[in-house]
Amino acid sequence: MFKEDEGLAPAGSVGGNAPLADRMRPRTIDQFYGQQELVGEGRPLRKMIETDQVSSIILWGPPGTGKTTLAEIIATATKGQFVRFSAVTSSIKQVKQLISKAGDYYKLSGRRTYVFVDEIHRFNKAQQDAFLPYVEKGDIVLIGATTENPSFEVNSALLSRMRVYVLERLSEQSLRSIIERAMNESECGLGELNLSLGDGAEDFLVAAADGDARRLLSLIESAARMVGEEKQVTVELLKGIHQKGTVVYDKSAEEHYNLISALHKSLRGGDPDASLYWLARMLDAGEDPMYVLRRLVRFASEDIGLADPYALSLTLSARDAFHFLGPPEGELAIAQAVIYMACAPKSNSSYTAYKKAKTDAELKGSLPVPHWLRNAPTSLMKDLGYGDGYKYAHDYESGITDQEYFPEEIAGSVYYEPKDAGRESKLVDYLRKYREYRKQGR
Repeated sequence: MFKEDEGLAPAGSVGGNAPLADRMRPRTIDQFYGQQELVGEGRPLRKMIETDQVSSIILWGPPGTGKTTLAEIIATATKGQFVRFSAVTSSIKQVKQLISKAGDYYKLSGRRTYVFVDEIHRFNKAQQDAFLPYVEKGDIVLIGATTENPSFEVNSALLSRMRVYVLERLSEQSLRSIIERAMNESECGLGELNLSLGDGAEDFLVAAADGDARRLLSLIESAARMVGEEKQVTVELLKGIHQKGTVVYDKSAEEHYNLISALHKSLRGGDPDASLYWLARMLDAGEDPMYVLRRLVRFASEDIGLADPYALSLTLSARDAFHFLGPPEGELAIAQAVIYMACAPKSNSSYTAYKKAKTDAELKGSLPVPHWLRNAPTSLMKDLGYGDGYKYAHDYESGITDQEYFPEEIAGSVYYEPKDAGRESKLVDYLRKYREYRKQGR
């Protein structure tokens, strides 16, 4: 139950056979890379760690940004006991045993129990409910680490009692500092090997790491094992080791929605270059092209609409082209549609008009259809006046009548307000004439 029983190695204790990423793991807050907004001098989280006043928290961020490291630094700094708890294998019975021992520990020592849960997003509801009252009362301090948005994965009652700290991808500067330390430090790094980096190797490492320190150090360690007698890590060697497809992306998680949102908003903002970038990011990460195409079809109707009705046809054609060609050639058809829609005139008037009509349909109930608009296929219906007073538009020279087509309760409603953009500008002229004529007949 205590720190020494939990396998938390103090500074300098990790053996030489341990992976480089473990040997290089910072042991104090001063050695911690990046996240200066959280742990820089004078920041609240740093003060809580230094004064042993950490409350229940969730550390949320991409892989390799220091969540587990920060938890271990808290473990080293705290005077209480630090316990690792598995979100996957632990049962409710084990939760209760943990709480009981935490209570006994507090009675004997007057100190708190810090419970660290890696991948807290994998906690099931029963586990979360079991911890809730003890977190609320302060019997334990819960420290969770997650790569998933906690607002999606942690129930609101538990989340409201924990402070969420967001860790960002490591900056290029932080990654370069880690490379320098790994290459030159002898105690924990690879300094004794006297390796050097060839032209462009450091830049390749930074790009391949994608903000992930663990990935960076794993790549350096692999290269160190395979380097030749010249002891130089070259770009060619790194390319042979590094595999494409390691981009952080989960089609069921937050990043999936972040990227499609970025694509949608870049299209709406009229930037074809940014739109292509986000499209490439999604497809390169393994997103289903048909999902992207479905979103593009929606965009063509929602954001371009009648300003350029051809956008919808082009997007559907891109779908057919992708079906016919498959990847990677079919991706060009998607890119073509993306460029066109980014540059097309925009109008959401159809979208907003339908929302207004739908609201009335939902709120006003089943308003009766006016008699003059009803069909009269039987003599009974004719006798009841169905169809009486209907004005046949083709009998009028302009093709327009002053007939009311709404139920009486919402007569004269206006939903559609066209924008003077692209082809929709022609509808502006029509509707002006139409609505003026209708007013004369009322």
